[in-house]
Amino acid sequence: MNIGLFLINVVSTAFTIYYFMMFVYIISSWIPAMRESKFVQMIAQLVEPYLNIFRKIIPPLGMIDISPLIGIILFRFISDFALRGLITVFDLIGLL
Repeated sequence: MNIGLFLINVVSTAFTIYYFMMFVYIISSWIPAMRESKFVQMIAQLVEPYLNIFRKIIPPLGMIDISPLIGIILFRFISDFALRGLITVFDLIGLL
C-alpha cells in the first residue's frame, strides 16, 4: 500500500469514528442513564464543541433540538468533500 492510500484511509477512518461518536452522543440524549456513563461524557467533550456551533444558530423547536441532526448531516458533506479533495491533491502530486 502506498503512502497516499494509507493517509486517505487514516483520514477516512477518523471521520467515520467522529461521525459515530456524534451518533452515539445524540442517541444518548434520549437515555438519561446512558448520558451519565464515563464513556458518553468523554464523547461529549469531543463532540459538543462542534454541535454547539449549530445550537447557537438553530434554536430548539419547542422541546425538539434539530441542531445535532443538521450538524451530523453537514459533517457528512464536509467529510466527503475533504476526502475527495485529499484524493485529488494526492493524485496531482503523484501519491496515488
